[in-house]
Amino acid sequence: MSIDWMQRAQTYRDELSARRRDFHRHPELAFGEVRTAGIVANELQQLGLEVMTGVGKTGVVGILEGNADGPTVLVRCDMDALPIEEANKTEYVSDTSGKMHACGHDGHTAIGLTVAKMLAAHRDQLKGRVKFVFQPAEEIAQGAKAMIEDGVLLSPAPQVSLGLHLWNDLPVGEVSITDGSAMAGSGIWELTIKGFGAHGASPHQGRDPIVCGSLIVNAFQTIISRNVSALDTAVISATMFKAGDAFNVIPNEAYIAGTYRTYRPEIQEFVERRMKEVAEGVAMAMDCKVEVKINELTPPLINDATSNERLRTAATAMNTGLKFHNNVRTMGAEDFAVFLKQVPGTFFFVGSANKERDLAYPHHHPRFDIDEDSLPIGAGLLAAAVADYVLPK
Repeated sequence: MSIDWMQRAQTYRDELSARRRDFHRHPELAFGEVRTAGIVANELQQLGLEVMTGVGKTGVVGILEGNADGPTVLVRCDMDALPIEEANKTEYVSDTSGKMHACGHDGHTAIGLTVAKMLAAHRDQLKGRVKFVFQPAEEIAQGAKAMIEDGVLLSPAPQVSLGLHLWNDLPVGEVSITDGSAMAGSGIWELTIKGFGAHGASPHQGRDPIVCGSLIVNAFQTIISRNVSALDTAVISATMFKAGDAFNVIPNEAYIAGTYRTYRPEIQEFVERRMKEVAEGVAMAMDCKVEVKINELTPPLINDATSNERLRTAATAMNTGLKFHNNVRTMGAEDFAVFLKQVPGTFFFVGSANKERDLAYPHHHPRFDIDEDSLPIGAGLLAAAVADYVLPK
């Protein structure tokens, strides 16, 4: 069945914009997406989907059942906002102080609802089913795990998973479908270094946890430069260092924390192990003790090459006029990786920036906003990707 999903999505352009702006005005943080989830559930019910709420606390699942047996396709859209004070002056600016959609999730939710509407119009021709997953808490990397723990990958189990991200690192009209690792795996590391306090004038009487911590931070960089191959990529950043209360007192304890990012699972495991070994080794050399906590948040986001090629083929068949890339990668993390680790599929970037309209601020910036021409592009591509599995040619 040949349908130009991009052309179809363009007819929903005004609706996409209005819905996205409504979500933007009413941002909700991780696991607090009550209003958003309510709108999503109501819309899916009106479309005749089987709807489940409270999946992973505030997640919503809608199942669009076809008229014959076939694959189950999971479509994931995230809903949560960020704890940021918005600095834009648009008429749809956030109405909640300290909360803002600064990453495009408002657009993702609007796109997901539009794709559900477009496909529901063809439910009699569907071979299989589509499982729409509206996920909470992506920004804290807990929503995907929470939904999986609540059984989102069961009854029915999907054979392929699809998702997208509006992307202000690309201009509107450009799209990236990257094989293999497209986004980094991420985690948090924490060190509590225990020394022995002393007067600042007599450091020899103590064991300085600040000096010990500083050496560990520097030594961590040798993991990247001397343990990880130059052909691989990894990042270890120290972002918190807390110690002491007075200028002339060496404290008993120091606390350091940060993040680490890698593109390959085996490098992620290696970096986690080396951080622990290096921290403990340096602390021993400095006659201090260290407690090491390493918490993996997400695995690397790894796209399935076969799923990617199916999307490229479907997109090419529509003669979209879009510019496609196949090598856009970022050290940013995304918990859709948790779904992809269990169900192969595709996660692609849809360019949403427009410098001429001052819509090119980076993600998580107080001035972040998108060119809404990206919304029908995202909806058209996502619908085409799903239809390739469940609508007969």
